[in-house]
Amino acid sequence: MANKGAIRESLNDRVFMFLIYALLTVFFLVVLYPLVYIFSSSFSSPQAVLSGRVWLWPVEPTLMGYQAVFKNPQIGIGFANSVFYAFFGTFINVTLTVMLGYALSVKGFYGRQAIMGMLVFTLLFSGGLIPTYLVVKGLGILNTRWAMLLPGALAVWQVIITRTFFQATIPNELREAAEIDGCRDVGFMARVAFPLAKPIIAVLFLMYAVGNWNAYFDALIYLKSPNLFPLQIILRNILVINSVDPTMMINVNEMAAREGLKNLLKYSLIVVSSGPVLILYPFIQKYFVKGMMIGSLKG
Repeated sequence: MANKGAIRESLNDRVFMFLIYALLTVFFLVVLYPLVYIFSSSFSSPQAVLSGRVWLWPVEPTLMGYQAVFKNPQIGIGFANSVFYAFFGTFINVTLTVMLGYALSVKGFYGRQAIMGMLVFTLLFSGGLIPTYLVVKGLGILNTRWAMLLPGALAVWQVIITRTFFQATIPNELREAAEIDGCRDVGFMARVAFPLAKPIIAVLFLMYAVGNWNAYFDALIYLKSPNLFPLQIILRNILVINSVDPTMMINVNEMAAREGLKNLLKYSLIVVSSGPVLILYPFIQKYFVKGMMIGSLKG
Protein backbone atom coordinates (compact mmCIF):
# COMPACT_ATOMS: atom_id res chain seq x y z
CA MET A 1 0.00 0.00 0.00
CA ALA A 2 1.39 3.38 -0.99
CA ASN A 3 2.18 5.87 1.75
CA LYS A 4 -0.51 8.55 1.73
CA GLY A 5 1.86 11.11 3.20
CA ALA A 6 4.48 10.68 0.51
CA ILE A 7 5.05 13.57 -1.88
CA ARG A 8 4.24 12.62 -5.46
CA GLU A 9 6.75 13.68 -8.07
CA SER A 10 5.52 15.82 -10.91
CA LEU A 11 5.86 14.80 -14.53
CA ASN A 12 8.65 17.31 -15.06
CA ASP A 13 10.59 15.87 -12.10
CA ARG A 14 10.22 12.35 -13.47
CA VAL A 15 11.39 13.40 -16.91
CA PHE A 16 14.33 15.25 -15.41
CA MET A 17 15.39 12.27 -13.27
CA PHE A 18 15.03 9.96 -16.28
CA LEU A 19 17.34 12.17 -18.32
CA ILE A 20 19.85 12.31 -15.45
CA TYR A 21 19.93 8.52 -15.09
CA ALA A 22 20.14 8.08 -18.86
CA LEU A 23 23.08 10.49 -19.05
CA LEU A 24 24.85 8.78 -16.15
CA THR A 25 24.29 5.41 -17.81
CA VAL A 26 25.88 6.67 -21.03
CA PHE A 27 28.89 7.99 -19.09
CA PHE A 28 29.15 4.69 -17.23
CA LEU A 29 29.19 2.69 -20.47
CA VAL A 30 31.73 5.04 -22.03
CA VAL A 31 34.07 4.48 -19.06
CA LEU A 32 33.34 0.77 -18.75
CA TYR A 33 33.80 -0.30 -22.36
CA PRO A 34 37.57 0.37 -22.62
CA LEU A 35 38.09 -1.72 -19.48
CA VAL A 36 36.01 -4.57 -20.86
CA TYR A 37 37.77 -4.37 -24.22
CA ILE A 38 41.25 -4.49 -22.66
CA PHE A 39 40.25 -7.38 -20.38
CA SER A 40 38.71 -9.35 -23.27
CA SER A 41 41.67 -8.65 -25.55
CA SER A 42 44.10 -9.93 -22.91
CA PHE A 43 42.38 -13.34 -23.05
CA SER A 44 42.05 -13.46 -26.85
CA SER A 45 44.44 -14.94 -29.38
CA PRO A 46 47.07 -12.68 -31.01
CA GLN A 47 45.47 -13.19 -34.42
CA ALA A 48 42.06 -12.07 -33.12
CA VAL A 49 43.53 -8.99 -31.45
CA LEU A 50 45.58 -8.05 -34.50
CA SER A 51 42.66 -8.48 -36.91
CA GLY A 52 40.31 -6.41 -34.74
CA ARG A 53 37.80 -9.20 -34.16
CA VAL A 54 37.66 -8.57 -30.42
CA TRP A 55 34.75 -6.34 -29.55
CA LEU A 56 33.16 -7.36 -26.25
CA TRP A 57 33.96 -10.98 -25.42
CA PRO A 58 37.28 -12.85 -25.73
CA VAL A 59 37.79 -14.38 -29.17
CA GLU A 60 39.62 -17.72 -29.28
CA PRO A 61 40.30 -17.58 -25.52
CA THR A 62 43.88 -18.22 -24.47
CA LEU A 63 46.26 -17.48 -21.58
CA MET A 64 49.15 -16.96 -23.97
CA GLY A 65 49.58 -13.30 -23.08
CA TYR A 66 49.69 -13.91 -19.32
CA GLN A 67 52.06 -16.84 -19.75
CA ALA A 68 54.44 -14.62 -21.71
CA VAL A 69 54.10 -11.83 -19.13
CA PHE A 70 54.87 -13.95 -16.09
CA LYS A 71 57.70 -15.83 -17.78
CA ASN A 72 59.61 -12.62 -18.30
CA PRO A 73 61.91 -11.97 -15.29
CA GLN A 74 62.02 -8.22 -15.92
CA ILE A 75 58.27 -7.93 -15.44
CA GLY A 76 58.49 -9.91 -12.20
CA ILE A 77 61.21 -7.60 -10.89
CA GLY A 78 59.19 -4.55 -11.95
CA PHE A 79 56.08 -5.86 -10.20
CA ALA A 80 58.02 -6.50 -6.97
CA ASN A 81 59.57 -3.02 -7.16
CA SER A 82 56.16 -1.42 -7.65
CA VAL A 83 54.82 -3.24 -4.61
CA PHE A 84 57.81 -2.04 -2.59
CA TYR A 85 57.46 1.59 -3.71
CA ALA A 86 53.69 1.58 -3.21
CA PHE A 87 53.83 0.05 0.28
CA PHE A 88 56.70 1.98 1.84
CA GLY A 89 56.00 5.15 -0.12
CA THR A 90 52.37 5.18 1.01
CA PHE A 91 53.41 4.52 4.62
CA ILE A 92 55.76 7.51 4.55
CA ASN A 93 53.20 9.70 2.77
CA VAL A 94 50.30 8.93 5.11
CA THR A 95 52.40 9.23 8.27
CA LEU A 96 53.83 12.65 7.38
CA THR A 97 50.52 13.98 6.03
CA VAL A 98 48.46 12.97 9.07
CA MET A 99 51.01 14.30 11.54
CA LEU A 100 51.38 17.63 9.74
CA GLY A 101 47.65 17.96 9.07
CA TYR A 102 46.83 17.36 12.72
CA ALA A 103 49.44 19.86 13.91
CA LEU A 104 48.12 22.55 11.56
CA SER A 105 44.56 21.97 12.82
CA VAL A 106 45.48 22.85 16.42
CA LYS A 107 44.75 26.53 17.03
CA GLY A 108 47.34 26.75 19.77
CA PHE A 109 50.15 25.62 17.47
CA TYR A 110 52.51 28.59 17.13
CA GLY A 111 53.40 29.55 13.56
CA ARG A 112 50.83 27.32 11.89
CA GLN A 113 49.63 30.13 9.61
CA ALA A 114 53.17 30.79 8.39
CA ILE A 115 53.77 27.09 7.76
CA MET A 116 50.45 26.83 5.93
CA GLY A 117 51.40 29.83 3.81
CA MET A 118 54.70 28.23 2.82
CA LEU A 119 52.92 25.01 1.91
CA VAL A 120 50.36 26.82 -0.24
CA PHE A 121 53.19 28.75 -1.92
CA THR A 122 54.53 25.47 -3.29
CA LEU A 123 51.20 24.90 -5.03
CA LEU A 124 51.70 28.09 -7.01
CA PHE A 125 55.43 27.93 -7.66
CA SER A 126 57.89 25.05 -7.87
CA GLY A 127 61.63 24.76 -8.36
CA GLY A 128 61.28 22.84 -11.58
CA LEU A 129 62.75 19.60 -12.82
CA ILE A 130 66.44 20.55 -13.00
CA PRO A 131 66.71 22.00 -9.45
CA THR A 132 64.83 19.00 -8.09
CA TYR A 133 67.17 16.66 -9.93
CA LEU A 134 70.19 18.49 -8.51
CA VAL A 135 68.75 18.20 -5.00
CA VAL A 136 68.22 14.47 -5.41
CA LYS A 137 71.74 14.12 -6.79
CA GLY A 138 73.17 16.23 -3.98
CA LEU A 139 71.50 14.01 -1.39
CA GLY A 140 73.26 11.02 -2.91
CA ILE A 141 70.06 9.08 -3.54
CA LEU A 142 70.23 9.11 -7.34
CA ASN A 143 69.65 5.63 -8.79
CA THR A 144 68.51 4.29 -5.40
CA ARG A 145 65.13 3.30 -4.02
CA TRP A 146 65.09 6.45 -1.89
CA ALA A 147 64.73 8.50 -5.06
CA MET A 148 61.25 7.01 -5.45
CA LEU A 149 60.27 7.57 -1.81
CA LEU A 150 61.63 10.91 -0.60
CA PRO A 151 61.01 13.53 -3.36
CA GLY A 152 57.25 12.98 -3.24
CA ALA A 153 56.98 12.18 0.46
CA LEU A 154 54.40 14.91 1.08
CA ALA A 155 51.57 16.37 -1.01
CA VAL A 156 50.27 19.79 0.01
CA TRP A 157 46.75 19.23 -1.25
CA GLN A 158 46.41 16.10 0.89
CA VAL A 159 47.72 18.06 3.90
CA ILE A 160 45.00 20.67 3.37
CA ILE A 161 42.31 17.97 3.18
CA THR A 162 43.64 16.32 6.34
CA ARG A 163 43.81 19.61 8.25
CA THR A 164 40.25 20.42 7.21
CA PHE A 165 39.09 16.97 8.32
CA PHE A 166 40.57 17.39 11.80
CA GLN A 167 39.09 20.87 12.11
CA ALA A 168 35.64 19.61 11.17
CA THR A 169 35.76 16.40 13.20
CA ILE A 170 37.55 17.26 16.44
CA PRO A 171 36.10 20.29 18.26
CA ASN A 172 38.33 22.45 20.41
CA GLU A 173 36.16 21.66 23.44
CA LEU A 174 37.15 18.01 23.22
CA ARG A 175 40.84 18.92 23.08
CA GLU A 176 40.45 21.31 26.02
CA ALA A 177 38.62 18.67 28.06
CA ALA A 178 41.43 16.21 27.40
CA GLU A 179 44.00 18.76 28.53
CA ILE A 180 42.10 19.34 31.76
CA ASP A 181 42.17 15.59 32.40
CA GLY A 182 45.94 15.64 31.99
CA CYS A 183 46.13 14.21 28.46
CA ARG A 184 49.08 15.62 26.55
CA ASP A 185 49.16 16.33 22.83
CA VAL A 186 50.79 13.01 21.95
CA GLY A 187 48.28 11.05 24.00
CA PHE A 188 45.33 12.96 22.57
CA MET A 189 46.60 12.42 19.04
CA ALA A 190 47.10 8.67 19.60
CA ARG A 191 43.94 7.95 21.63
CA VAL A 192 41.41 10.39 20.19
CA ALA A 193 42.51 12.00 16.93
CA PHE A 194 43.86 8.98 15.07
CA PRO A 195 40.93 6.64 15.88
CA LEU A 196 38.55 9.31 14.58
CA ALA A 197 40.68 9.81 11.47
CA LYS A 198 40.04 6.41 9.88
CA PRO A 199 38.02 7.89 6.97
CA ILE A 200 40.67 10.46 6.05
CA ILE A 201 43.46 7.91 6.49
CA ALA A 202 41.62 5.64 4.03
CA VAL A 203 41.34 8.56 1.59
CA LEU A 204 45.04 9.34 1.91
CA PHE A 205 45.96 5.68 1.65
CA LEU A 206 44.05 5.28 -1.61
CA MET A 207 45.31 8.54 -3.12
CA TYR A 208 48.94 7.93 -2.27
CA ALA A 209 48.84 4.21 -3.06
CA VAL A 210 47.42 4.81 -6.53
CA GLY A 211 49.92 7.59 -7.15
CA ASN A 212 52.88 5.50 -6.00
CA TRP A 213 51.71 2.47 -7.95
CA ASN A 214 51.30 4.44 -11.18
CA ALA A 215 54.44 6.58 -10.72
CA TYR A 216 56.89 6.29 -13.58
CA PHE A 217 58.23 9.80 -14.23
CA ASP A 218 60.46 9.85 -11.12
CA ALA A 219 61.79 6.43 -12.07
CA LEU A 220 62.40 7.64 -15.61
CA ILE A 221 64.43 10.61 -14.31
CA TYR A 222 66.22 9.25 -11.24
CA LEU A 223 66.73 5.54 -11.92
CA LYS A 224 69.19 3.95 -14.34
CA SER A 225 69.40 0.37 -13.14
CA PRO A 226 66.76 -1.96 -14.67
CA ASN A 227 66.67 -3.85 -11.37
CA LEU A 228 65.13 -0.77 -9.73
CA PHE A 229 62.55 -0.02 -12.43
CA PRO A 230 58.89 -0.19 -11.35
CA LEU A 231 56.33 -2.06 -13.40
CA GLN A 232 55.09 1.17 -14.98
CA ILE A 233 58.44 1.70 -16.73
CA ILE A 234 58.18 -1.79 -18.21
CA LEU A 235 54.62 -1.03 -19.29
CA ARG A 236 55.74 2.26 -20.82
CA ASN A 237 58.48 0.53 -22.80
CA ILE A 238 55.93 -1.86 -24.29
CA LEU A 239 53.16 0.68 -24.92
CA VAL A 240 55.18 3.71 -26.03
CA ILE A 241 58.52 2.42 -27.23
CA ASN A 242 56.88 -0.79 -28.44
CA SER A 243 59.80 -2.94 -27.28
CA VAL A 244 59.29 -6.56 -26.30
CA ASP A 245 61.91 -8.74 -24.67
CA PRO A 246 62.77 -11.66 -26.98
CA THR A 247 62.49 -14.04 -24.00
CA MET A 248 58.73 -13.53 -24.13
CA MET A 249 58.71 -15.14 -27.54
CA ILE A 250 60.36 -18.43 -26.63
CA ASN A 251 57.27 -20.63 -26.34
CA VAL A 252 54.83 -18.69 -28.47
CA ASN A 253 56.87 -17.60 -31.47
CA GLU A 254 55.58 -20.49 -33.54
CA MET A 255 51.95 -19.75 -32.64
CA ALA A 256 51.71 -16.04 -33.35
CA ALA A 257 53.43 -13.31 -35.27
CA ARG A 258 55.57 -10.83 -33.40
CA GLU A 259 53.18 -7.95 -33.96
CA GLY A 260 50.19 -9.91 -32.70
CA LEU A 261 52.05 -10.92 -29.57
CA LYS A 262 53.05 -7.32 -28.92
CA ASN A 263 49.42 -6.24 -28.90
CA LEU A 264 48.44 -9.17 -26.72
CA LEU A 265 51.22 -8.40 -24.24
CA LYS A 266 50.11 -4.79 -24.02
CA TYR A 267 46.61 -5.74 -22.90
CA SER A 268 47.79 -8.49 -20.55
CA LEU A 269 50.30 -6.20 -18.88
CA ILE A 270 47.70 -3.43 -18.51
CA VAL A 271 45.43 -5.87 -16.66
CA VAL A 272 48.28 -7.08 -14.44
CA SER A 273 49.38 -3.54 -13.58
CA SER A 274 45.84 -2.27 -12.92
CA GLY A 275 44.59 -5.31 -11.02
CA PRO A 276 45.93 -4.47 -7.51
CA VAL A 277 44.32 -1.01 -7.48
CA LEU A 278 40.99 -2.32 -8.77
CA ILE A 279 40.99 -5.05 -6.13
CA LEU A 280 41.92 -2.65 -3.32
CA TYR A 281 39.38 0.09 -3.98
CA PRO A 282 36.12 -1.72 -3.02
CA PHE A 283 37.43 -2.44 0.49
CA ILE A 284 38.02 1.23 1.36
CA GLN A 285 35.46 2.87 -0.93
CA LYS A 286 33.03 3.73 1.90
CA TYR A 287 35.80 5.44 3.90
CA PHE A 288 36.98 7.21 0.76
CA VAL A 289 33.57 8.82 0.11
CA LYS A 290 33.05 9.73 3.76
CA GLY A 291 36.51 11.23 4.14
CA MET A 292 36.24 13.30 0.97
CA MET A 293 32.85 14.71 2.00
CA ILE A 294 33.94 15.63 5.53
CA GLY A 295 37.27 16.99 4.35
CA SER A 296 35.51 19.38 1.96
CA LEU A 297 32.97 20.90 4.37
CA LYS A 298 35.11 23.27 6.35
CA GLY A 299 38.13 25.23 5.20
